[in-house]
Amino acid sequence: MAELTTATGPEEAVAASADEAPATVTPETVALRKVQGALAKPAVVKTARAMSLFGEHAGGWLAIGAIGALVDRERRGEWLTAAAGVAVAHGASIAIKRVVRRRRPSDPEVQVLVGTPSKLSFPSSHATSTTAAAVLYGGLTGKKLTPALVPPMMVSRLVLGVHYPSDVVAGSALGGAVAWGVRRFMRRRRNRG
Repeated sequence: MAELTTATGPEEAVAASADEAPATVTPETVALRKVQGALAKPAVVKTARAMSLFGEHAGGWLAIGAIGALVDRERRGEWLTAAAGVAVAHGASIAIKRVVRRRRPSDPEVQVLVGTPSKLSFPSSHATSTTAAAVLYGGLTGKKLTPALVPPMMVSRLVLGVHYPSDVVAGSALGGAVAWGVRRFMRRRRNRG
């Protein structure tokens, strides 16, 4: 299957030259192949693509934060702070991607099943923003959202062939760290008021 990845600007383009040596098959590549082999069935891929669209640029999570702020007027400020935390987490993942510049999987046995805004892979921005949203919105709703939301998003990125396992683990850790900081800030603010 042809690669669907696109780059949005010259700073994100990571050109591969025709005379490059073939990539070494790493344990992560083997794991990625196995995940795709076991899970990349039509219904799973369709769901993973929908999740990808929802999480693109953290858009779906930011929309949920905005809805929470509209519906829960008493805690509007907390919902807006939580949504801002999701945006900060997403922005941090993009900044790290531009520094690390790890290329997305390009193994011939791994199919790329969705388009991406760049060819940069580490960390997964989808895993970052999903974890931040799950932790922050879970704190506001009193629901344990992390186990229900984070693993499926992480696996979906592997099913779609756009991330290595370490990309999604690092993204989730980053999102959790940002969410922890935002929750701490929110608690301090609540205790002062």
